[in-house]
Amino acid sequence: MQEMQLKDLVMKLRRFHCEFQTVEVKSAKGGCPRHLYDTLSSFSNQSSGGIILFGVDEKADFEVVGVYDAQDLQHRVSEQCKEMSPEVRPLFTVAEIDGKTVLSAEIPGVDVTERPVFYKGRGRLGGSFVRVGEADEPMSEYEIYTYEAYRRRIRDDIRPVDDADMGQLRADLLADYLRRVKADRANLGANASDEEILELMGIRKGNHPTVSGVLAFAKYPQAYFPQLCLTAVVVPGMEIGEVVDGEVRFLANEKFTGRLDELLSGAVDFVIRNMRVKTVIGKDGKREDRTEFPVTAVREAILNALVHRDYSLHTEGSPISLCMYSDRMEIVNKGGLYGRISVDLLGKVHPETRNPALIDMMEVMGITENRYSGVPTMRREMRAFGLPPPEFVNRNGEFRVILRNGLGAVLTEPLRTAGAGQGNVSAVELTARERRLLEFCNEPRTRAEVVDCLGVSHYYAFSKIVPKLVNAGLLCLSRPEAPRSRLQRFTSAR
Repeated sequence: MQEMQLKDLVMKLRRFHCEFQTVEVKSAKGGCPRHLYDTLSSFSNQSSGGIILFGVDEKADFEVVGVYDAQDLQHRVSEQCKEMSPEVRPLFTVAEIDGKTVLSAEIPGVDVTERPVFYKGRGRLGGSFVRVGEADEPMSEYEIYTYEAYRRRIRDDIRPVDDADMGQLRADLLADYLRRVKADRANLGANASDEEILELMGIRKGNHPTVSGVLAFAKYPQAYFPQLCLTAVVVPGMEIGEVVDGEVRFLANEKFTGRLDELLSGAVDFVIRNMRVKTVIGKDGKREDRTEFPVTAVREAILNALVHRDYSLHTEGSPISLCMYSDRMEIVNKGGLYGRISVDLLGKVHPETRNPALIDMMEVMGITENRYSGVPTMRREMRAFGLPPPEFVNRNGEFRVILRNGLGAVLTEPLRTAGAGQGNVSAVELTARERRLLEFCNEPRTRAEVVDCLGVSHYYAFSKIVPKLVNAGLLCLSRPEAPRSRLQRFTSAR
């Protein structure tokens, strides 16, 4: 860091009055801070590294107070760096601001194969930290394991499932798999028996199927891994916990079990059933339905979660989560990005693979291409739908994909009483429940029948759903001049 850059950094801190993901402030006016180990660890364990800035007092609104002795401070900081494993090698810069000396120590980020960097005095488990915003947080046992697994090339996708035997795998699926392998990889089929192929492809280890073998071919994988499933919910608002009518937290709530292909198809079908649909009336008067999200992008996001998640012992109790909000969809799986890849590089380079055997099985069975095309496909499909690009969040041992519908919450305009629904057809987002009501109302329906069809309370039906459809011109009132009439009937617009 150049002296001018150091001065600019101090000005930035004073302007924003806060520390950053890569900047930690220490006063050091009266001496060297005794315990820098947490920050040394957290900065070393992130690829961008970080800067410890001495001579600025956070408690005094980031006032420049100067350091007690720049020479001695460098020496004492270096001594603490030597107590880290592996040893941290800082780069110091000294500058003068308003007649006071400030000192920066740049802490380089280490390669993934050397992480976690930890304070030897506490050991790997107690002395490893990760940077979260402006705080240094203890690294979890699982986060530490992910670095160990990568460095030692631990293959959790092919570890044997000791409680299972090969008889628990579907014979018909294995036969089809072997046929496909032999057709696609003639040299393997010509030189190995069926049992050897299953061993070489990671489906079995000795007399037991592997994790991948169970997930891909077992009659019921959750008999061995109860939580390796997928949970899916639809919530009425933009956050978990929001309710409708004071009681309904989930508009839909399902748990999918089975093999990976069954989880994939079940989850995609769930999204299709619960997606809103933009109904557009064309110039020819015909209605055209456009889904809230491109199904291809949704499938790729779910598939990536299934094949790239962590299948280690540490994550067996964590299902994949799919949540549909009013403004977005989020898919979360255990296991952050694997190896050296970063979020910025997703879809641009070929990443290292956490579960190569499992992905290879999915490729043979025609479920995935295994050509690193998932992220580019999601981006292309979202762009084609005029939607924001997918967002990827890699944090705290989890990977999150966010697909936004670009429209925010569902419209909830009050019912218009004068000629409502007459000649006022426009584009509107529809849920599966709303589409079902429109189909149900092809014939005139009473209030009670509408409530029964929707499966919600009378209040919610006639304060939220029905006004939206009437105002959009998709649902007509038989007595628009008297919307509250007990003789009122509701019919879909034709």
